[in-house]
Amino acid sequence: MARDARRVARQRASDPSQRLRADDDRHGADHAAGGRMNRTQVGIVGAGPAGLMLSHMLHLEGIESVIIERAGREHVQGRLRAGVLEHGTVEMLREVGLGGRIASVGLEQHAIDFRFGGESHRIDFHEATGGRSAWVYPQHEVVADLMAARLRAGAEMRFDTPVERIEGIDTARPVLHYAQDGAPRELHCDFVVGCDGFRGISRGAIPPSVLKTCDRVYPFGWLGILAEAAPSTNEVVWGCDEGGFAMQSIRSPSVTRLYLQCEPDENPDNWSDDRIWSELHQRLDVPGMPPINEGRITQKGVTAMRSFQSEPMQHGRLFLAGDAAHIVPPTGAKGLNSAMADVKVLGRALTAYYRRADEGLLARYSQTCLKRMWLVQRFSGGLCTMVHRFSGDSVFARRLKRADLDYMTGTPAGRLQFSENFTGLPVEA
Repeated sequence: MARDARRVARQRASDPSQRLRADDDRHGADHAAGGRMNRTQVGIVGAGPAGLMLSHMLHLEGIESVIIERAGREHVQGRLRAGVLEHGTVEMLREVGLGGRIASVGLEQHAIDFRFGGESHRIDFHEATGGRSAWVYPQHEVVADLMAARLRAGAEMRFDTPVERIEGIDTARPVLHYAQDGAPRELHCDFVVGCDGFRGISRGAIPPSVLKTCDRVYPFGWLGILAEAAPSTNEVVWGCDEGGFAMQSIRSPSVTRLYLQCEPDENPDNWSDDRIWSELHQRLDVPGMPPINEGRITQKGVTAMRSFQSEPMQHGRLFLAGDAAHIVPPTGAKGLNSAMADVKVLGRALTAYYRRADEGLLARYSQTCLKRMWLVQRFSGGLCTMVHRFSGDSVFARRLKRADLDYMTGTPAGRLQFSENFTGLPVEA
């Protein structure tokens, strides 16, 4: 970047009010009705976990941001999604002062019980990694914690405000174009961060000649149910049955989240309660372990399975994070955690830019994230293939999957590899 950009960065870091006054002199028209600034340092598209976390991290460093979200605040906070947090994600939340509710409400996990061949095969990842844990803490609870922190700080968040286009990402002043109260508005930024999910607008702002994508759509989905039933064990259970995959997770001591492999376009109404419980018992119950507990089913839905990766994750002054850049199948629980890893890298890079006029971490953002993300894709995709039944599998393919399961659960090296990946790979500084 040019010398004047470094000078401005140093000025902003030393005195944000001086920066605002200088910007106001040059851009007096960049104000919205009601006194809202239409100029900020970092414009964030999307108020999901990645966007909220990045905004919170920047706030702690004295860096301005504005979040623009197409949905309403109630919708954002009301999206109910399961979640297992990696060790590093929990540490990250603690570092920014948001670990209190995890300790009081979350459920710490030390092991996963893989069941196949009529037996239980437990991997103690806490022991294998020397003390790293995972936490059952739903994504909507993470959003609630982050939203509360942003509201306490008086953050600028604009809901029910779709971004219509992003311009100038190859310049020093990209612009977010949006409509507010029926009138066109512009938000001028130093940088734009797309945290608006797989179907958001941000990824499409990167020229097609630059952006490369690759993906895999799996030939099955997950029928997810929520049941008013106590978990049969206090650990997550994976059933790798010849009839298909199943999983028992934990929502609370009295509520269980369960999944069944099904067709990707399955109609949940085709699954009666009796059929659901019959299949869950078939795929999860093994001799010597408590059978799953049945209860009233309060929610049913089908989730499709895919892997997707875009490269690069940055272009000019635009950076992609989370689902805007990559999708992983839910096996391995890497979606939210990967988004948090992205914004951790980006938060450090933006801080280095504004504090020290250091552009190096920003320039390497995509390279840094992709190096880790392809290892995450390898783990999630490989695990997904290993534990699910494919309709076209040959006998040879099925035996190879069983050998992979035996190696992963039955050898120290296999258990260590799974444990290191499941609890979270390190985020490069």
